[in-house]
Amino acid sequence: MKFALSTEQLDFAAELRKVLDAAQVPTATRAWAAGDTAKGTAVLRQVAEAGVFGLVVADEYDGADATAVDLVVALVELGRAGVPGPVTESAAVIPALLQRLPDATAAQRWLPALAGGGLLGTIALTDTGTLPGIALDADTADLVLLATGDRVSLGVRTDAPGDPLRSIDPARRLSPVGAGELVADDAADAISYAVDLGVLATAAQLLGAGRALLDQTTTYAKQRKQFGRAIGEFQAVKQQLADVLIALDLAEPLLYRAALTLDSDDRARDVSAAIVACGDAAHRASRAGLQVHGAIGYTAECDLSLWITRVAALRTAWGTADFHRGRIADALRAAEPAAV
Repeated sequence: MKFALSTEQLDFAAELRKVLDAAQVPTATRAWAAGDTAKGTAVLRQVAEAGVFGLVVADEYDGADATAVDLVVALVELGRAGVPGPVTESAAVIPALLQRLPDATAAQRWLPALAGGGLLGTIALTDTGTLPGIALDADTADLVLLATGDRVSLGVRTDAPGDPLRSIDPARRLSPVGAGELVADDAADAISYAVDLGVLATAAQLLGAGRALLDQTTTYAKQRKQFGRAIGEFQAVKQQLADVLIALDLAEPLLYRAALTLDSDDRARDVSAAIVACGDAAHRASRAGLQVHGAIGYTAECDLSLWITRVAALRTAWGTADFHRGRIADALRAAEPAAV
């Protein structure tokens, strides 16, 4: 399969990158982690004004009615910038879920505001109604949903206000959520599709974060000197950075294939392959970044740490690597011809 982004998609990515570069996202992310979401909310408002939250929303709900590829293009840039907040949930999962519910009432109620940036949403998932789901940034979101089995409900926080659960990424504020008002039942297919789009969106952010880590590490390797030479001139450093670049470049086609096959029978296999490849590549970029930066890379004052902790959290936010490898294996076994 040959794939290339269109001129419009490349221009969209370039414009979005300019917006995010000017938005001082690392400062907003640090403030978000400290409980001050004003700067981060301003960044998310700019993201919404650029049309990101309405990309996969139908035009009848004031969205762009764009493709999954367009969504991936945008979320790679958000991952590269390290944007805080429930990005996957607001841009991908909730729009996909609400538009596939049997009744359009919920979509009519919330999607226009979500697409326009007037509403920030998050969602928690749980297999049974006896255990709470865990929602990202429920203390900041305007809309909190809970998906349980085949039911979708409004989410009700069950933790003490101001006391979110701890994540390895300080900017990811997690809260247990229980079920409130019923929004829809018989929604298993809608939930399944929305979760897979969430996996795809997270894979895109991981690829973008990996690219950011590689860029920062390459820049540092050109500036840092030892024995009178930039450390980037040493073969051991060059090899590490080359390995990261290769891993990211090999993961990218899997990401876009998953976007192209989202409405096919290969959806589960391909989104799982994408997040495993993008997660592994981003993790490799994190390790190389720490090794090249040395001890300073571990410090909270170094911007590198913002992306390292984000990668560590996103790799398991929508299923562990073992879970996704299991889905890939199941799909491959199911595709094998029956023995004669």
